[in-house]
Amino acid sequence: MKFDLLVNSVKETHVGFQKQAAKSINLTLTLRNWLIGYYIVEFEQKGEDRARYGEKLLVRLAENVKIEGLSPTALKLNRQFFLCYPQIITALPIQLKKLGINFASQILPTLSAELQNATNVTDPIGQTVSDQFQLINNEMIEIGQTLSDKSLLVPSEILLSKLSFSHFIELFTLKEQLKRTFYEIECIKGNWSVRELRRQINTLYIERSGMSIDKMKLRSLTNEKADIFNPQEIVKSVYAFEFLGLKAKDVVEEKDLESALLNQIQNFILELGNGFCFESRQKRILIDDRYYFVDLVFYHRILKCHILIELKLDEFKHEHLSQLNTYVSYFREEVKQLEDNPPIGILMCTNKGKKLAEYALSGMDEKLFISKYLVELPSKEVLTAFIENEILSIKDFKENE
Repeated sequence: MKFDLLVNSVKETHVGFQKQAAKSINLTLTLRNWLIGYYIVEFEQKGEDRARYGEKLLVRLAENVKIEGLSPTALKLNRQFFLCYPQIITALPIQLKKLGINFASQILPTLSAELQNATNVTDPIGQTVSDQFQLINNEMIEIGQTLSDKSLLVPSEILLSKLSFSHFIELFTLKEQLKRTFYEIECIKGNWSVRELRRQINTLYIERSGMSIDKMKLRSLTNEKADIFNPQEIVKSVYAFEFLGLKAKDVVEEKDLESALLNQIQNFILELGNGFCFESRQKRILIDDRYYFVDLVFYHRILKCHILIELKLDEFKHEHLSQLNTYVSYFREEVKQLEDNPPIGILMCTNKGKKLAEYALSGMDEKLFISKYLVELPSKEVLTAFIENEILSIKDFKENE
């Protein structure tokens, strides 16, 4: 009995400190990005030599700071962060103090003057998070209200404590302050993951709520099915990994079966020979300010083209092929060299029933593909048989463990 208590104590201690570490990383990353955005905007508005850089400012800045993760696109997001959330300045002194950063000496002095003018932006600095959160629980805002009263904005302390930087990036897509505040509140109340926030925005949750007679019932039903936010997601985000100087590819969490299958597919393709050259695994690409990962990337030295392989531990769905086509299109537009042929995508799906492999051509002439490429690539039948055999062998192995 005492041993069980020891086990529980160790687990609870680990989880507690892990959550605290995640919150700390999130806060430092979020504040850093906000401050970088502030510096950029201030330079653009007041910098005497801003005209020398013009539209290429962010490119030049990224080239000169040489910090992992601070690409021109990331700097653009930071600038957008500041412009969308200027009210965060009111929470800055307290949050920096918590992190042991001297606000007066380590942050640009110009922020002090900005802070003096920020008293009407949002919440009082001295208000506690618990006091502020009570406003959220008391329905601080409802659909249809205007935001002319800035006190209706979600308090900065709550935003920083409840949302990750990845959440903020999703909220950037909302140009109207009313919508942004609505989704902030719903996301906080429902403890939505980043994926869930994106899904609710894309499925027009605010419009559906506006048309609903029973808004509370809609909220309840939505949150029952919602993907819940886990603080560990912060640590595993691409932005956190770059911030900590870790390899971004390590952020991709793979299930045991998926990882084992990818290992075998990689070996299988290389053993086929015929010009396959391994290039990357979990290849990170950036499309519309969002990161995506391609499971396996090969370059075929005979066909002179990239071959992208995606594995889905699921039955075939059209969105899987659409996603792969997007990756193929990206490689065709952004990676393909003049002497290269168009890239090819191979989708490998599996579930308890039918297994299949499908090719993604993305604008390629299918007849040309069949006549020119199929002789060098494994057939769909070969790939399907390979998946079936590997799944059986992996399951047998696990059952005998």
